[in-house]
Amino acid sequence: MTGVRVWAPAARHVELDSGGRRQAMSPAEDGWWAGPGLPPGQDYAFRLDGGGPLPDPRSPSQPSGVHGPSRTVEHGSFPWTDAGWRGRELPEAVVYELHVGAFTPEGTFEAVIQKLDHLVEVGVDALELMPVAEFSGDRGWGYDGADLWAPHHVYGGPEGLKRLVDACHARGLAVILDVVYNHLGPEGNYLGRFGPYFTGRHHTPWGKAINFDGPRSRPVRDFFIENGLMWLRDYHLDGLRLDAVHAIVDDSRPHIVEELASRVHDLGRRLERRLWVIAEEPSINPTLLGYGIDAQWNDTFHHALHVLLTGERSGYYAPYGTVADLAAALREPRSLGLPYTRFLAYSQDHDQVGNRAGGDRLSQLVDGGRLRLAAALPLLSPFVPMVFMGEEWGASTPFLFFSDHRDPAVGRATTRGRVHEFQAFGWRAEDVPDPQARSSFERSKLDWSEPAQEPHGALLGWYRELIRLRRTMGGVPLEVEEAEGRLLMTRGPVRVSCDFAKGRVQVEAASVPGSARRIHTG
Repeated sequence: MTGVRVWAPAARHVELDSGGRRQAMSPAEDGWWAGPGLPPGQDYAFRLDGGGPLPDPRSPSQPSGVHGPSRTVEHGSFPWTDAGWRGRELPEAVVYELHVGAFTPEGTFEAVIQKLDHLVEVGVDALELMPVAEFSGDRGWGYDGADLWAPHHVYGGPEGLKRLVDACHARGLAVILDVVYNHLGPEGNYLGRFGPYFTGRHHTPWGKAINFDGPRSRPVRDFFIENGLMWLRDYHLDGLRLDAVHAIVDDSRPHIVEELASRVHDLGRRLERRLWVIAEEPSINPTLLGYGIDAQWNDTFHHALHVLLTGERSGYYAPYGTVADLAAALREPRSLGLPYTRFLAYSQDHDQVGNRAGGDRLSQLVDGGRLRLAAALPLLSPFVPMVFMGEEWGASTPFLFFSDHRDPAVGRATTRGRVHEFQAFGWRAEDVPDPQARSSFERSKLDWSEPAQEPHGALLGWYRELIRLRRTMGGVPLEVEEAEGRLLMTRGPVRVSCDFAKGRVQVEAASVPGSARRIHTG
């Protein structure tokens, strides 16, 4: 039986609605209410002061979506096979970011399992899943999650996620989950009905900020910290990627990110597993790393590389444009006295592809030589490299922004918002596919026939070779030289010569003294 509790400090009375019965819950300490135990698989909801049924803020499963009842889950009953798993070391990893719904035609956790051998063959060490917490509708990026404790029912729910993680561990793959603690989605977000989860003292691009530092904020902080720990403990995940931490507003000390990182690492010590906390912030932030974060995404490197590859200079790409900018991005951690392995480097990710009007990947923007160049720099750099799904074979499918809000007003606002965001890049409204259209989602799914075709197969071989070469490099230090249109990155016996003017890259690795093996010229 699962004991039922809910935090609702302002409610005068709370009822548990389950199995056709409404039972009064008992007030407990600090605004909590306690109810009777429920068996696994039982649907339930809460009624506050006689109002309509609401899903549990800590619902472990939402089989009917964000507006339906919650369902109890017995986490201890899953037959895990990873008892010997102790995790991976992030500095040694190659990370692979994927969206569960668009990674395969089926769009489920189970279908991802069928492709894991491909990732192992490429040389991937860790999967980073875009958010899977329950969001409105059947399709979406996941950053509009409303039930943060429940894996999305369309993907396969709690059992499906556990099977995926267990299968990854069996193949030596770690799993990171992207979590969103800076806002909740506009549809299905009932947290404000239960307590002061939000505050008008701070504002974010999504409206009121989460109440991390105001009155009665301790239970709110606990809600998010315990959510992160739940994914790592109950689903055996290996790390969290915190979305947009610059939009997490907290004037108290310790900062919520610092407290979360500390609690995660404490859990890792108790479980005797290596657990990671990775953060997204637009620029390198030593203060953030001082909070105990293991690593952060490195957009500066991406932007400097992207502009040299494509020539684009609009929007946030405007400050970049020279080889010296890229060289500076490569040197920045050393200039700050920070380890390179505390930063993820990438030439593509879900934001930088999906936040384009047409969801264009680099494979739609540059030629084959530049694609090889785009792979060589992050994969052979001292950063922790990250590959975006399909990048390894130059997928021809776009990755668009897509959503499935069932509230017509929210859907219309989402469509208008995307058009407005793209104005800074000069894209016309008619060039922006409607994110609410199912076609935007269907077009974003990978075509798994491509890896067996050319030129995709040759590029896939290039990625495999680069990752194999990376394995031989260890902690070899970085040297960077730049000239007009050219950059030379050297790490011990490996030399990566990049000619951005011609879009060519040459990788050489010394095999025996006095000789070198040319890996590729493209």
